[in-house]
Amino acid sequence: MRIVLVDPSRAVQRAMRDLIAQGGHEVLSFYEGQKALECIKADAEVRALITSVQLPDMSGLEVCSAARRLAGSRRPLFIIVMSSTGDFGLVVKALDNGADDFIPKPPMVEELRARLRAADRLTSMQCELIKYATTDSLTGLLNRRAFLEDASEACAIANANNPISTILFDIDHFKSINDGHGHEAGDVVLATVGTAAKIVANGTVGRLGGEEFCILERCDLTDAVELAEALRTSVKNLTFSKGDVRSITCSFGVAEWEAGDTIDRLLRRADIAMYEAKSAGRDRVVATDQFAAAGGRDMWRGTAIAAKRASR
Repeated sequence: MRIVLVDPSRAVQRAMRDLIAQGGHEVLSFYEGQKALECIKADAEVRALITSVQLPDMSGLEVCSAARRLAGSRRPLFIIVMSSTGDFGLVVKALDNGADDFIPKPPMVEELRARLRAADRLTSMQCELIKYATTDSLTGLLNRRAFLEDASEACAIANANNPISTILFDIDHFKSINDGHGHEAGDVVLATVGTAAKIVANGTVGRLGGEEFCILERCDLTDAVELAEALRTSVKNLTFSKGDVRSITCSFGVAEWEAGDTIDRLLRRADIAMYEAKSAGRDRVVATDQFAAAGGRDMWRGTAIAAKRASR
């Protein structure tokens, strides 16, 4: 387990590093809380934090609180506060600020090792639970909820100098694949398309449900259209080993974030563009600006919902 240690004393750091390393753990040590937080933010493999209460730049309780915010709900992080005082009120404050445990300073050797073993077990289980909660088991992509959470955060910080675009696509005539070749063959097609999307995309990729996928890219509309075209070609050239599926195609809708957009509004525009691609013959990419320039957006908006299932 990779552990960040924060303490202003070189002697304490050296002694703690030796104790922790003897338990088979990797230690990254810092004198300042801010440096430790930067390390935790940059290194997703850090699963535990041990911090003293007194630090030169901020309090250990502030480090706890900031580290807990960094971890959020999608990353396991076990936080231990250590102090040379036996103040019970400090223990309560530490736990209220995001700590999971509290140990004396200097710690008892066997107690520290036992607590770190417990932290290792707990964070390992949390890793598995987070994986199950956020990952689509068939494709290995983010599931709908996890994708929308990430996309919502991206929309919240997007601006004219930090554009984002979304590529919404689904597999053409997917029902006929299931009906004609069996659901096992359909699952292979879904998994293969998911892999192709991960290879081509640079950003966040998710399966929204059924045969529908979405990519969120930190780029403008022009670059997103190029990426969608590359993926469209890649999908068209896929081969499959199950159910004698010869080839498949996908239809793509691309939209760029606009001022005031929520993820729902952004996806709605991409959805409209995708079903225009369906209506125009499938196996193509339609961007929202192309659709608007053709004068079709308002017309399509009225028919898109009714046409969705029929046009697959």
